[in-house]
Amino acid sequence: MTRIFIFFLFFFGLAQVSAQQLADSSAVFRINKQEYLERQGANVMLAHDFYPESHQGGVGVIQNGIRVATNGDLRLEPTPGQWQPVPKVGERQVDRQKQEISVHMSYPDASKDRKGFNPIIYPGLEMEYELKVTPQGKSFKITVDLDKPLPEEWVGKVGMNIEFFPGILFGKSYYMDEKFGLFNRQANGPGTYAEEGEYRLQSMAQGKHLVIAPGTPAQTIHIENLNSQAELRLLDGRASHSNGWFIVRSLVPAGKTKNAIEWLITPNTLKDFLYDPVVQISQAGYHPAQEKIAVIETDPNDTKKQDAKLLRINNEGGYTEVVSKKPELWGNFLRYTYYQLDFSAITKPGMYVVQYGDYTTEAFQITQEVYQRDVWQPTLEYFLPVQMCHMRVNDRYKVWHGLCHMDDARMAPVDYNHFDGYIQGSTTLTEYKSGEHVPELNKGGWHDAGDFDLRVESQAATVQGLAHIYENFNINYDNTSIDQSTRVVEILQPDGKPDILQQIEHGVLSVVGGYTAMGRFYRGIIVPTKRQYTLLGDPVNHSDNIIFSNTEADQNIPVGLAGAPDDRWVFTEENPARELSTAAALAAAARVLKSYNPDLAAQCLSIAKAIWDSHSEEAFIPKLELAVELLRSTQNREYAQFLIKNTEGIISNIENTGWIVGPALPLIQEPAFKKRLNTAVKAYYQQVVDLGKKTPYGMPYEPDIWGAGWGIQNFGMKQYYFHTSYPEIFPKDYLLNALNFVLGAHPGVNTSSFASGVGARSLTQAYGMNRGEFSFIPGGIGSGTALIRPDFPELLEWPFLWQQTEYVLGGGTTDYIFLVLAADQLLNEQQ
Repeated sequence: MTRIFIFFLFFFGLAQVSAQQLADSSAVFRINKQEYLERQGANVMLAHDFYPESHQGGVGVIQNGIRVATNGDLRLEPTPGQWQPVPKVGERQVDRQKQEISVHMSYPDASKDRKGFNPIIYPGLEMEYELKVTPQGKSFKITVDLDKPLPEEWVGKVGMNIEFFPGILFGKSYYMDEKFGLFNRQANGPGTYAEEGEYRLQSMAQGKHLVIAPGTPAQTIHIENLNSQAELRLLDGRASHSNGWFIVRSLVPAGKTKNAIEWLITPNTLKDFLYDPVVQISQAGYHPAQEKIAVIETDPNDTKKQDAKLLRINNEGGYTEVVSKKPELWGNFLRYTYYQLDFSAITKPGMYVVQYGDYTTEAFQITQEVYQRDVWQPTLEYFLPVQMCHMRVNDRYKVWHGLCHMDDARMAPVDYNHFDGYIQGSTTLTEYKSGEHVPELNKGGWHDAGDFDLRVESQAATVQGLAHIYENFNINYDNTSIDQSTRVVEILQPDGKPDILQQIEHGVLSVVGGYTAMGRFYRGIIVPTKRQYTLLGDPVNHSDNIIFSNTEADQNIPVGLAGAPDDRWVFTEENPARELSTAAALAAAARVLKSYNPDLAAQCLSIAKAIWDSHSEEAFIPKLELAVELLRSTQNREYAQFLIKNTEGIISNIENTGWIVGPALPLIQEPAFKKRLNTAVKAYYQQVVDLGKKTPYGMPYEPDIWGAGWGIQNFGMKQYYFHTSYPEIFPKDYLLNALNFVLGAHPGVNTSSFASGVGARSLTQAYGMNRGEFSFIPGGIGSGTALIRPDFPELLEWPFLWQQTEYVLGGGTTDYIFLVLAADQLLNEQQ
């Protein structure tokens, strides 16, 4: 008995030691399998992300489930912005024996070509260095070793920066040694002008030891500069750039190479931190006949599996429990463990919530009419009107923007690479010389996102998407007045005309106008200067709305004054694929406009045919798309013969061609062609099934540094055509799963609908032409949840993150409307 008791004590003691060791190991940083530092409640990444222009790169910190810091790296400016140089990033090296992660970096990066931004090369600067992170118990150290000392002229200019997300710091405090202050909601002076002429604020504080948010344990971070030759500076990056973050910086000392930068950073973590469970549902709700699966996202270390409950909201208050059961384990995805609650059997109309532990979702509907009101309409009656160019847009007491860009447009300079990626070659490809005014461009079109430019592909895609919506779903919805003669739009004022047809006409006016004037499509129309490009506010302030005189005497009038050379530039290009795709959009528009505006419809069809005749098959899929649209618009067998002739090309790329050809199949009387198509589609369907099993959301989804919302909408739109064209092969499930994803069933703590103003919770800090206002445009579709590499899904409440909260035209808009209407049509057909 004594031996048994001694053995029990010995065993119990070992168990206690093992538990303590386990607790200790989770309390200190270690390198995990994903090649970043990890301890319970904190992660430190190095060079996983590659997008510093939009605050993803260098050293990043996730603290208690929130990304708090990023872009830890050497920079050449105290508060760098979008076009400042970034280093060339080498391959990440992981030494598990030393517990060290490092990457070789160098300036200049002459290969920099993100979004077409021109590389900025600083003469006299050639710098190579090693950037390292190493665990130090509950802290981690950032170290920079230079290959050689800084050139004398760069001493005092090169420093270590790390950026802190402002959205969670407003109103919080900080201490720098014995000095203290608040993180203010707006950038405040005093400031001064640097040598380069850029206005910069004075440091918020300088010292050796910074404590961020000491009164908020979940966000408290200590930063200590271990190098006695430099101080830490706390800066407000929003003084120079409205989308800036708070920055901690210290300069690289003169003559220093080894340990030129040494910071010790300690992110406070909550005791036994676990990511709180999140329940992800469609914020709009579900049709009774629809599969209904709530996705529950949990910390992989959370072993407490609780009951998931579906509660019906009573019409007199309170809840009635409808379902209560343990959710089914799905498995691991990204950094989380997922469960699913399937409540598809519940069909009774009403308002519901799902509850899991302390988490309760927003209210959502179950009803046959779920997609018939308040879901797709905001995009048509708010977002598209607000984005309209060459119009004044009124909304009751509000004016979204004034009559803008009436001086469009001057021909762009030749041999020119615009800072936003437009390139003009050695000729204008037209009769117009650089700087000359091109007529017919001051009408129609929509501003694309917040850049206010008109990209021909986004104009065309919007036109084509709206045309398909009109003919597939017979939408004659009217809640907007659009007057092309007065150039005035009135939101929430019907005018007796279908809004979709009016919007198609508006887009076509821009595309056809450019073709009529130049004998070709424009590539894009955009402001010439960065000062105009970064405008936050009414685009009527882009220019004086007066066609530039084109006289030498007026060339130097500053932008903002009358008579300035502020007109937008129009770019042209040789791009067969883009020409064919644009022509396909016009061919589709011709079908739906022929009764509404027959003259414009005839122009659309004439241009589409001319483009068809002028191109061979060098861009196969766009040529195929044009063939299908022309076949559907003209019934001419020439286009059917093209499809049959190219059977091999179609079936070899069926995932990209099957949905295009599907709507034309009733016009093709070739059984062998259809049989081969069906065989190829069956094989593709199996790919979709296999990919759909890899995520808890029931469809193919591979997270990327940009939000995948637009791509998923596009996938869902294509699924409609696969289902309706090949109904024996493709079900409608993937279309519906794509819609659920966009409406809230997606990874991460932010379960907002990507469609602003749709559902109980949606993106309410996002941007199109409203960028910088911390606001939203109803019906705008954000890019959505992005990936902080390698495994952290993020959707921040912040209006300046292009990869998460930007609205765009084209498929980003029309695919959403299409997807909602498709779901409504297919689900109600089976009732």
